[in-house]
Formats: sequence, structure tokens, C-alpha cells
Amino acid sequence: MSKTVSTANTEHYIWGEVCDGWHLVRTENLSVIEECMPPGAQEQRHRHARSRQFFYVLEGELTMQFDDDVVTVPARHGLQIAPGVPHQAKNRSSAAVRFLVISQPPSHGDRIS
Repeated sequence: MSKTVSTANTEHYIWGEVCDGWHLVRTENLSVIEECMPPGAQEQRHRHARSRQFFYVLEGELTMQFDDDVVTVPARHGLQIAPGVPHQAKNRSSAAVRFLVISQPPSHGDRIS
């Protein structure tokens, strides 16, 4: 029997020392993670060899830095990132940002600095 999934009943982890992540779906073909990034936090710039990612902002505003471009993603909007594209997620706002990261195939172990 299937059960509903939420941040209250799934695997939690901390990344970047201050950011939270929850594995909502974790299979060999698909990853869906909910993340919370506090104001001023950012991830390391990187790219993925195989994984295509879709970032969907639930609350707040996410900034995505590319080589020569910066995209601000407001709540209820998303952004797709193709494999091989260097990117860096940042929270430049004064409030926490909550977003989904959907990766196919999963991006864990596929990260290149």
C-alpha cells in the first residue's frame, strides 16, 4: 500500500552546513528533494554529467547563477537545467527559500565541480 510523503516522514539531511533537504522520492531513475535555504546561503558552483534538473520554488525567491547569466526564480515558478551546464543556487533574499529539486537520473554521485 502506498503512503503519502512529506518532510515529516522522510529522510532529512543537512547540506552546506545551514541548508535542509528531504528525500521525497529516491529511486535509481528519479530524485525529488525538497530543500530549504536560509538567507545568504549558497551551494558550490557545479554541473552534472548526466542529470537533468528542474528547480521549482515553493516559497521565497531563488537565485541561480550561470556562467554569464543570473536568473531569479520567484515562488510558483521553475527552472530547468540541462546536463553539463555549470550552475550555483543562491538565496540573496532576506527570507528562507523552499524549493523542489527534481533530477532525472538522480544527481547524487553525478556532480562535477
